[in-house]
Amino acid sequence: MAMEEERLLAVELLADLQIQNDRVRRAVPLLRRVIAEHPLRESARLLLMRALQRTGDTAGLVETYHEVRRILHEQLGVAPGAELSALYEAEKRRVRRSIGPGLSNPGDGGRSQADAAVDGGWTPVDWLPRSVIEFVGREQCVRRLHEQVARVQGRCSAVLVIDGMAGSGKTTLALHVARQLAPSYPDAQLFVDLRGHGDEDAVEPLAALFTLLRQLGVPGGRIPAELDHRAELWRRELGARKAVLVLDNVADSTQILPLLPTHPGAVVLVTSRRRLAELDVGPPESLPLMTLEEGLALLSQSAGVERVASDPRAAAEVVRRCGYLPLAIRLAGSRLAHRPARRIKELATLLAAEPPPLNQLHVGDRTLARAFATSYESIPEPAKRAFRLLSVHAGQLSAEMVAALLDLPRADTVWLLDDLVDRHLVEETEGGRYRLHDLLRQYARSQLLASDGPQGALMAVSRLLDFALHASLEAAKELHHSVDVPGEVDAGPPPRPDLIGPDCVAGVEWLERERVNLAMLVGLGAEHGLHHHVWKLSRVLWRFYHVRGYFDDILYTHEVGLASAEALGHQPAIGTMHSYLASAMVKTGSHQLASAHLNAAIAIFERLGDWQQSAKLRANLGVVNWLSGNLEEAVALGRQSLAERRLYDNRVPLALPNLGIALTSLGNWDQAVKVHRQHLFQARLNQDYYHLANALSHLAAVRVRTGQFRRGVIMLNSSLSLFRRTGHRYGEAEARNTLGVAYRGLDEFDLARRQHEAALELANDSGERHAQCAALNDLGITLLAMGDAASASDALREGLQLAGRISNPYEQGRALAGLAEHFARVDPAEARRHWERALAIFRRMGVPERLEAERRLAELRGSAMDSGR
Repeated sequence: MAMEEERLLAVELLADLQIQNDRVRRAVPLLRRVIAEHPLRESARLLLMRALQRTGDTAGLVETYHEVRRILHEQLGVAPGAELSALYEAEKRRVRRSIGPGLSNPGDGGRSQADAAVDGGWTPVDWLPRSVIEFVGREQCVRRLHEQVARVQGRCSAVLVIDGMAGSGKTTLALHVARQLAPSYPDAQLFVDLRGHGDEDAVEPLAALFTLLRQLGVPGGRIPAELDHRAELWRRELGARKAVLVLDNVADSTQILPLLPTHPGAVVLVTSRRRLAELDVGPPESLPLMTLEEGLALLSQSAGVERVASDPRAAAEVVRRCGYLPLAIRLAGSRLAHRPARRIKELATLLAAEPPPLNQLHVGDRTLARAFATSYESIPEPAKRAFRLLSVHAGQLSAEMVAALLDLPRADTVWLLDDLVDRHLVEETEGGRYRLHDLLRQYARSQLLASDGPQGALMAVSRLLDFALHASLEAAKELHHSVDVPGEVDAGPPPRPDLIGPDCVAGVEWLERERVNLAMLVGLGAEHGLHHHVWKLSRVLWRFYHVRGYFDDILYTHEVGLASAEALGHQPAIGTMHSYLASAMVKTGSHQLASAHLNAAIAIFERLGDWQQSAKLRANLGVVNWLSGNLEEAVALGRQSLAERRLYDNRVPLALPNLGIALTSLGNWDQAVKVHRQHLFQARLNQDYYHLANALSHLAAVRVRTGQFRRGVIMLNSSLSLFRRTGHRYGEAEARNTLGVAYRGLDEFDLARRQHEAALELANDSGERHAQCAALNDLGITLLAMGDAASASDALREGLQLAGRISNPYEQGRALAGLAEHFARVDPAEARRHWERALAIFRRMGVPERLEAERRLAELRGSAMDSGR
């Protein structure tokens, strides 16, 4: 301890000598280190105050005095010594004499800034701009910002970063929070617009420091010219106060680093349109878009509560058309406020019209397009080009897709995208995908047409579709292993092989991930007249859509593909689009349209002399006849297709499963088993696991219908394992429903019910209407066996209604038969009527169910005669 005291005395002696010899700048750091280690040492404080007096730093002297007074009072309960107090009082008198009564604050009774400074109690200053009258939404953001302040309070000043795209309400939020914090930070509320994004040049740190010091009341003559000296004075002045500071519209981190406090006692709110990753502060508050409820509340604030409440649907459409962006909603509300006779519905219609609403959202000189322009104009040209070209597609694009769009290496593309994401011009979603906000996309589109023209947009879309076509071919090749799809669509070599390798395009799951995007790209190609790309991409995607049960996707893409093929006059493509449209219409219950498309395709391929395609299509026409109840015609078409032996072509003949199903429906069990076994053999020969799964499922269905329930369960479980292995969803609903029938035959009713419900869910997801009917009917029959008559009736009625809508007579008959069994217990007359209707259908179709219907109807008639006696 003695040695430490000797060291401290020596340091103080050295500092005193330096002060006397006008080497104050050397003394101050020595003394500050001593005070940091020994905050109660008054002798060091006294020397520091003398040094600061020599340099004219009154604020630093006052801060030092008040700090030691506080520490002595808190820790020892005593006041500063006489020398400290005398020096403080002397400085107080000197400042009053030299500065006089000038530089007074408005409303402070003429009390000067100098008086306030030396007294240690500054007159509060408030330089915050006027904020909104009633702040709307953002409750969670406000809460998190307050939590960040509380987390660091007493240890350091809080620096809160709020970033987001133009118009997202960053400044409004910062001012709102600053106003909330003001009572706890009463000495100063400061604000400076750093103009990081705008027409004017950004404010340099040196100029920003001058503005802030003047806001604190520091005379201009006391503000040093050098940046480091000015920053030091600013931090001392700010450190002596409890203050809230808003640094608005920041360009980058370097612009504000000299402005940040180094001592506790302040809260700094920073707003920026770009992410300030270089700041070593807490996590930023990145503003999301508003929710619908928040948007409606904001619109109500601008346009009037009663006006919005009078037409909530139109108000919601206005908010949606404004992209849930606060600035856009405020501008829309202001337009309504200044047009009291205009209905909200009229504004919604105006925003929905062409051209897009971007230029409609303005009040005076304040426009949304101008806000976007300030962000766009500040970025370098490569990023501008990327931003413009991203506007061609409304979906979410992977990095590979963007690289193809921009015709750049992937690494360069990711760098550009990261820069645009940091600037909040592009949004990065889950899975490394990128998109533009709807209104930003409209702005980018206008810039694209102005800078690159329609031809530039067309070339970009062409590059994107080239990538989509070749990537889809690569991803679907395991589905197309027995078909030469690349040769059929004549795709040629990929223009960007670097983007479709296994690291980028990982098989069928890539198609699953890009499913929605790819359908949108088909439509995009049609918009730009790229008809070759459109029908080819639709053709490549068909197998994936079909095996996964995405029949609505087939309907959309192939209707667009058919229009493109017709625009080209490409007959094979037209026939192909007709045939694949029919496949989806069969599954969704549009049998007449399916038949029309198939007949159109058959006619085209017969004219072209393509016997193989026409034979396959006749086999598919057999399916339509089976579902429509024309079973004999279905069998005849199936046999005709099989008779053309060249159809095999070392592949599984599609006519086999279709013929087998029709034979099963007619009750020709032995013939059906032979056909399905042949299907199973061909599938094994070709190592086609999808056809193996289907063949096992169809064989099992025959076994179950002939009462071989346990054998059927074994085969169906094997079939379902293959469905899971291959990722094929098509056919799984049918297999699960048949498994439920097998369990019902074994009196395992709970297991049966669960399988029917699983089948119904799968069929609902995929849109397979005939599979929905079958699952509903079998669920109803199982529920009847379980004694749940009410639920059974509901399921059977729904099955009957759906079967009627899709013209499926077999399932109509089954639903009627199930309802007849239900009524047999409560209303025999109604049961007879249902059996009579079911029997008429079954006789017309020639199915074995007619025998059971005849027996049950005879029983009911007999019972009626007995009761009549």
